Amino acid sequence: MSASKDTPSAPSKAPSGNPSGDPGSRDLGKALHGWRDRISPATVGLPAGGVRRAAGLRREELAQLAALSVDYITRLEQGRATSPSPQVLASLARALRLSEAERTYLYLLAGQPEPGPGHISDHIPPGLRRLLDQLNGAPLSVHDAAWNLVEWNPSWAALLGDPSALRGRERNMIWRHFTGLPGRVRQTPEQKADFEATMVGDLRAATARYPADQGLRSLIKDLRETSTAFAGLWDSGIVGIHRSGAKAIVHPEIGTLTLDCDVLVAAGSDLRVVAYTAAPGSDAAARLGLLAVIGTQAMT
Repeated sequence: MSASKDTPSAPSKAPSGNPSGDPGSRDLGKALHGWRDRISPATVGLPAGGVRRAAGLRREELAQLAALSVDYITRLEQGRATSPSPQVLASLARALRLSEAERTYLYLLAGQPEPGPGHISDHIPPGLRRLLDQLNGAPLSVHDAAWNLVEWNPSWAALLGDPSALRGRERNMIWRHFTGLPGRVRQTPEQKADFEATMVGDLRAATARYPADQGLRSLIKDLRETSTAFAGLWDSGIVGIHRSGAKAIVHPEIGTLTLDCDVLVAAGSDLRVVAYTAAPGSDAAARLGLLAVIGTQAMT
């Protein structure tokens, strides 16, 4: 989510062929290759080091951004992979920064129905993406209506840990919390109770807005079976609201720092933008500045 002038425009000429044909067709591969070639590494916050035959993303970089294997990206582009799932297509559309029209075309080429209004979307509209790019100095993350991590910037990865290797439920904030997966945020008992009420309330509201989303239903079912704390809160009918507040984060290199945490809901998209900030001139601001220098690397 580094600085970008705008969402990349569509290729000047759409790939030829029958969009409703084989999902693993060359038309899909050509489109993916074309979209990959038009995005510079700097646009998506990646270093542009090394010798490049083209200005666009390498396959391994797209694989990293989309949380897919390089081999799978290669087979897709060569027309050897068939029937990419809606989840794979959503990841590719997000990583390639496709417009809504391009996203629709991607699903059409792959022979998959585009998610309807009853399903949670992780598509980041161009306007919101520009805003995120311009705010890249602060640690930012984007989550969908079920609190799956959709995107993050380098500052967020440096602060809270690089999530690139995480898959599936490991990228869901609510699943991580209620199943005890490790993290760097430390909460007081009051903060924990407030956080849990808010998250459970958010999921309850999401089920009303997205009644056909099977992934959401499955998440809630598994949480109820896995966590007695979640099951108790869910059955109680508790409702919570987002509040701005301070969060203590224990970083392995720069120690504990307390930051303001704000959750913003993007109008019209139902995406949650989580931002961590510090007061200018504060010790926490100085530590964030140091973090911007060391990134995700360990200090020696």
